[in-house]
Amino acid sequence: MKAARSEQEFQNILRRLGIALDASQIGVWEHDTQKDEVVWDLQMHRLYATGKTQKRVKAAVWMNAIHPDDFVQAQADFDLAIATGDVYSSEYRIILPDGETRHLRSRAYCFEEDGHITFIGAEWDVTADVLLNRELRRQKAIAEARAVALEVSSERIQHAAEHDSLTGLPNRRFFDRRLAELAEGEGPEKLAILHIGLDRFKQINDAAGHAAGDDVLRSCARRIEAGVPKNSFIARVSGDEFAVLIANFVSLEDLKARAERLTQGLKQSVWHNDEVLHTGGSIGVAAASGRNIASLLAQSDIALNRAKKLGRGRVEVYSAQLKAQLNAEQRIGRQFSHGLEKGEFVPFYQAQVDARTRRVVGMEVLARWRHPKRGLIMPGEFIKVAASLGRLDDLDAAILKAALKDREAWTRRGVDVPRISVNVSAARLSDPLLIDELKRLGVQPDMLSFELLETIFLDDSEDDVFANVAGLKAMGIDIEIDDFGSGHASIIGLVKLKPRRMKIDRQLVLPITTSREQKRLLRSIIDIAKALNIEVIAEGVETQEHAKLLTRLGCDILQGYAIAYPAPAADMLARLTEDDPQALAVQH
Repeated sequence: MKAARSEQEFQNILRRLGIALDASQIGVWEHDTQKDEVVWDLQMHRLYATGKTQKRVKAAVWMNAIHPDDFVQAQADFDLAIATGDVYSSEYRIILPDGETRHLRSRAYCFEEDGHITFIGAEWDVTADVLLNRELRRQKAIAEARAVALEVSSERIQHAAEHDSLTGLPNRRFFDRRLAELAEGEGPEKLAILHIGLDRFKQINDAAGHAAGDDVLRSCARRIEAGVPKNSFIARVSGDEFAVLIANFVSLEDLKARAERLTQGLKQSVWHNDEVLHTGGSIGVAAASGRNIASLLAQSDIALNRAKKLGRGRVEVYSAQLKAQLNAEQRIGRQFSHGLEKGEFVPFYQAQVDARTRRVVGMEVLARWRHPKRGLIMPGEFIKVAASLGRLDDLDAAILKAALKDREAWTRRGVDVPRISVNVSAARLSDPLLIDELKRLGVQPDMLSFELLETIFLDDSEDDVFANVAGLKAMGIDIEIDDFGSGHASIIGLVKLKPRRMKIDRQLVLPITTSREQKRLLRSIIDIAKALNIEVIAEGVETQEHAKLLTRLGCDILQGYAIAYPAPAADMLARLTEDDPQALAVQH
């Protein structure tokens, strides 16, 4: 009974094992290495799709089914198990009779029985796992490739966002970030900025086109790179401006010397197609140490603006004194606009006399500022302020209106008022509404002269300028060239403009009493003017010796402190009514 029960239990175990193997689709096999056959269960036949059921199968059926590319490794795994007696484990592909490829995993234990090495093992289909893992690897590779592409794309976007596409240099955004990082972190002990503004860039763009301007920018960028230390951070911070960060510089003097060499390099010509373009650069320098670097760019900008105001190709270094000067200019700039609207700018008059008779033949109108707190302010303090504010033409207009009002008041009192001459800026002379405005003011012929600075009329002056000059002459307004000899007017320019008078600059007049060369030069200028039928006014007549010598040289009209000091309207009226013309020469 006990043996029967044990046999029954054993059969139950076998039945359960068979069910488990069927459920897991695991095939069981046995192979005696001394025999040319294997023992397969039904699931093995299913795995290999033999369509058969017999237990004993030729070993060739097994071997021939293995994929040719996997056979060598499968055989090596089998041989290794025989040699070592370890567990046999292998994974390979088989090719089914219909050509389908299936991935199998095989494991078996090796034991010796009757002197024969025998394997009993199992095989199961891992095709789904292999394909899943393959797909996972593929998806992982795709994801990694996308991540790399995204990183590269992000880097490109970041690079494009922080670099100038024309020059390839960092842009203002990158520059500001870099400066902020240096200010907040462990920056260098010393840091400086060279703030570079190109000269004549707008003129090049307007005259030669934007392609030419682009060539200039690229060329200047390369020259800046070549002219600063290798570890410098260079950026294009605006249309025609560059900034260079230089860490741990030697000294402020060395920085300025480097900047001056850089301005020389920027002066080199740039070729665009077959055209030579001339540019240059002005540079503002600012330096700081420690953590005081956040405001460096603003400081270098102040220095650059000062360099530009003083002329092209200059280098200016920021200092507390420069900042104070700027604050003063800004303060007077605000006061200027207020004063212009409140009528604080008034005309003063300086008499001009006939060189031979010493009779008054004209008056130059000079602007003065009656400041409510500072008193009378001379033009040297506010003319540049007016120009920087773009209000020089407004100042000209205000002084002209006041002078015409004074002249009208003098005329009503029966005074014989000579012509008055007023300065006119380039902006006002280019104004197409100038002639209409003068007509509204009731300007009469021979009442007025306009003094044009020599520096505003070039041989190639704008058409608006010459159109307005023609209109002024048609109204009976004389044209005078002011400060002749201080600028770049040519003989051709004089012929083209045909002024009624030209005023010789005081710098040419003052030395004639001590310099024969200057006297000969002045005589030559007067001879040229006479040949062109232009009257000559000498300004800066400081002494009676000057007056006599200028008269002998042929000057027509004299003006200066030896003749009369500038005076307000009331004083000028009193002098105009004096019987003695010499009363005009008031001595201080």
